[in-house]
Formats: sequence, C-alpha cells, structure tokens
Amino acid sequence: MKAFLIKPTEQTIEGIEISNHEDIVKLIGFETVIGDDIGTSGDKLYFDEECFLRGTEGRFQLDKLIPVSGIGVIVGSEHDGSPADTHLDIEDLRSRIKFLD
Repeated sequence: MKAFLIKPTEQTIEGIEISNHEDIVKLIGFETVIGDDIGTSGDKLYFDEECFLRGTEGRFQLDKLIPVSGIGVIVGSEHDGSPADTHLDIEDLRSRIKFLD
C-alpha cells in the first residue's frame, strides 16, 4: 500500500510501499509505535511513542500536532483501522511538514 516515510535527520519525505503494520514498526525501528489522525480522510502519522525518552535525533512537526522525534510513517486506514493507501499527495504533505533543529 502507498505510504510516506519521513526522515527528519535527512529532512526528506518519500513515497514508499508497505504491506502491513509490521512494515511500519520495522521502518520506525521500535516496537512502541503509535498513530495520530492527521485530517479527516483516515490518514495516520505513525511514530515511536517513546521518541523523546530515547533522545532520538531529528524532529519534525506536521500541521499543529506536537513535534515528533525520529522517523515517521504516514499511512491511510480502513474503517476497521487496518492500514490502507494514504490519501495524501506528496506536495501537499511537504507543505504541511516543518523540520525542526
């Protein structure tokens, strides 16, 4: 399924393909993954829930959400919560993300 990978240390956003939730966990690199809704289309931003406790490098902020430290993955979701293609366009996403020092 279509997703986006956000790497704040490199300040990049790239389109990727994933198969399931386990792929999200592998990309983020930690088991403590949570997701926040980002809009009304079902898209979610997944990140390491303990990112600030770990002191993970690289931060970014999407819209007015609390900043995230470390890698983020954006994926759409079905009505039952299972992952699906994101509804976002990469240019729209780029305009909504701010990389922080």
